[in-house]
Amino acid sequence: MTPRTPRSDELHLDALQAEVASLRELVEQQARREDLQQRAFDELYAELKQYKDDFIFQAEKPLLLDLLLFHDSLRWFQDGVIRKEMSAEVVADSFQFLVDEFLELLYRRDVVPVEPREGFDRETQKAIQVIPTDDRGMDWKVDHVVKRGFTRGGKVLRPDEVVIHRLKSAAPKRGSDE
Repeated sequence: MTPRTPRSDELHLDALQAEVASLRELVEQQARREDLQQRAFDELYAELKQYKDDFIFQAEKPLLLDLLLFHDSLRWFQDGVIRKEMSAEVVADSFQFLVDEFLELLYRRDVVPVEPREGFDRETQKAIQVIPTDDRGMDWKVDHVVKRGFTRGGKVLRPDEVVIHRLKSAAPKRGSDE
């Protein structure tokens, strides 16, 4: 082993310091790159969120405007009823107008009432009550619709809630597990 001289130690120390300075610079450059990448990611994320929020707003806006128009019609109807400016016949006609206006709002969104059926259809109807019958011809027939169902694009949004007739022998007994 060669003996170290103060000059060689200085050269070795200078080389080490230069190497450490070089490594420090590399670490600092990497940190700056990571900061720039994080800021770019944050900016892109904020921009994406803004686009998403604006897309949702633009998609909902026509429906919301229709709902606001319907709200205006409801307020007009309410004001007329409160001021007692309408006869019973006018109230009935005005109320039917509101129902028709609301259905039109749904139609514009491809939401249509379930077609009425005489016989029970599990795809579009939900039986909420059973009326026992002795008449075989009435078995599985709809007595009446309690709550109207709606479809959109051929898919059931909400089934009709109906009362159906069932043969007494087939109708579930109260308290049974059926």
